[in-house]
Amino acid sequence: MDEHAQALIELSGKLERMMDGIDAVKEKQAEMAEDIAKIKEAVYNPDEGIYARLRELESWKSTSSKLIWMIIATTIGLSAASVWRSFILGN
Repeated sequence: MDEHAQALIELSGKLERMMDGIDAVKEKQAEMAEDIAKIKEAVYNPDEGIYARLRELESWKSTSSKLIWMIIATTIGLSAASVWRSFILGN
């Protein structure tokens, strides 16, 4: 009978440790769920999220690229007009 009581006490202790482990896993799972929610908010927030920032950068890139090409074309045109006027017309 003493062996059975000892075995029950050991089993009870092991069950208690297992329950503590399960509680720790539950707490970590809750923390992970909160962290994932924060990550989703940071990524998908329509006003300040990563996708919104990428849209702004792509828009800026498109606009600045057009502006740079306009400046280059204008510079080439003015240079060609200057060369034309200097050498061809002789002024």
